[in-house]
Amino acid sequence: VQLQASGGGLVQAGGSLRLSCAASGITFSLYVMAWYRQAPGKQRELVAIISSGSSTSYRDSVKGRFTISRENAKNTIYLQMNSLKPEDAAVYYCNAVFGTHQYWGQGTLVTVSS
Repeated sequence: VQLQASGGGLVQAGGSLRLSCAASGITFSLYVMAWYRQAPGKQRELVAIISSGSSTSYRDSVKGRFTISRENAKNTIYLQMNSLKPEDAAVYYCNAVFGTHQYWGQGTLVTVSS
């Protein structure tokens, strides 16, 4: 099983980035997929989640700015991040869950300059 996250980088405050996470080795359409992030010295936190039926949920601080989506034909999820703030800077991880099966990607770094 592999979850390959990409799309991170350096962006100015107010800018946008689109993260991608490509999954392999799982029946992707069955999995609940999510993005988490972890800033230095802080705990990993849930950012956004999308069910197998494409229902979505977001942490309050990103609502209206971030959009999670999935493309089952490509075994890929996305996180469109707009109006980025310095406090959004973190390593972003994708996560896949189905029953007792859980997998993590390797993370992609997002840096936001003020």
